[in-house]
Amino acid sequence: FKFKESASPEAIRKVEEAFRDLKNKIPQIVAYEAGTNVSPEKLNHGFTHCFILTFKSAEDRDAYLVHPDHKAFGRLLGPILEDVFVIDFWAK
Repeated sequence: FKFKESASPEAIRKVEEAFRDLKNKIPQIVAYEAGTNVSPEKLNHGFTHCFILTFKSAEDRDAYLVHPDHKAFGRLLGPILEDVFVIDFWAK
């Protein structure tokens, strides 16, 4: 995520907590990882937060996408989000 400059640390903290809590609300999420950029290369293009969710199948991922708690999270995030980069992949 890249947050708006106007996003307060408190608002960002609430987003972090809400994203972490999705694992407790959406059974299709197998694992959750998160962190902030610590790269010295300065190639993050303003993106500061990374979140990785693990699903067992594409069907589970699709169920997450339309889940009401995921939609509610999006409404919390939207006002302070400047940009998002999403990539889906299957680990090899």
